[in-house]
Amino acid sequence: MSYVDEIIEQVIEKNPAEPEFHQAVREVLDSIRSVVDANEEKFRRDALLERLVNPERQIKFRVPWIDDQGNAHVNTGYRVQFNSAIGPYKGGLRLHPSVNLGIIKFLGFEQIFKNSLTGLPIGGGKGGSDFDPKGKSDREIMAFCQSFMTELCKYIGADTDVPAGDIGTGGREIGYMFGQYKRIRGLFEGTLTGKGLSYGGSLARTEATGYGLLYLTDELLRSHTYSMEGKTVVSLVLSPLPARIRQAGYMTPTESTLQLSRRSKRSREQDLQNTRTTDRTPSTMRAEEFGRSSAILHCLVQLRMSLTLKTLSSLLLTVLSQFARVLICRPQRRLQSIFRRTVCSLYRARLQMQAV
Repeated sequence: MSYVDEIIEQVIEKNPAEPEFHQAVREVLDSIRSVVDANEEKFRRDALLERLVNPERQIKFRVPWIDDQGNAHVNTGYRVQFNSAIGPYKGGLRLHPSVNLGIIKFLGFEQIFKNSLTGLPIGGGKGGSDFDPKGKSDREIMAFCQSFMTELCKYIGADTDVPAGDIGTGGREIGYMFGQYKRIRGLFEGTLTGKGLSYGGSLARTEATGYGLLYLTDELLRSHTYSMEGKTVVSLVLSPLPARIRQAGYMTPTESTLQLSRRSKRSREQDLQNTRTTDRTPSTMRAEEFGRSSAILHCLVQLRMSLTLKTLSSLLLTVLSQFARVLICRPQRRLQSIFRRTVCSLYRARLQMQAV
């Protein structure tokens, strides 16, 4: 058995019931397998992979807080300080009911490599709690954040561990935590990122993730000899499944909306014209056969995604619901043409489903 496979087995054995962490370790180690195999003796001698996949410190603590009705609640807080080989730990604090130790370890493990790629001397870590800020008042969120930081402040600092925001943790939550940290430690230092601009925050913090996505997309296009210049961005938004289809066990969304920029009709038609000059997915190519109206685009995306349906009846249900929109938004004289093309697409989709 290779060194990589041994480590993967050890991780699974020592960290049971943590599938997210197992998957992250497997993906990373598989990606460097060729390098490890070529230098296996050196890697084994220094136990490099063992030191890579085991966090330096795992902290788990209770977080008691009082709601607006005077009832006490207790959540679980986590901070996994994974690796500080090149600098202090750095990683966000996630507040979400799904948070557990396995998810925090998976996120902290990947944070090591994300931070190292910045070229800055910062290590990797992650933290959070199974607290759900949704539906809570500002006072309740403040009570939780202050209780959370009362314990966490013992393990963080500007040169030790610098937490940040994440899912469920925005500027408000960071402000509550920083205030409690400053109150307990008596230090106004950069131990938390994501703060408000009035007390040491960064101007680009809110837009940083969006810029990162654009940089990544631009590099991806350049690697395939394309450019973002002159391109129109089309986003696909999926809404929840309808109750009838969800109960039947189907996997198609109720409504897929192809959202174009909210501009004039002339600009929207120009967007579609620009789309024709770019490489398109089958869904986008099929959309042009149904005209330019948003209702027809909705219908089209559903047809292309409906290959995952188990029966043609559910496909018909989806198409008819979208066709009802067409009756409202399109002139009567074009309905016959649209209906013929819809029926033809249904027939083709049925043939594709039978082939699958």
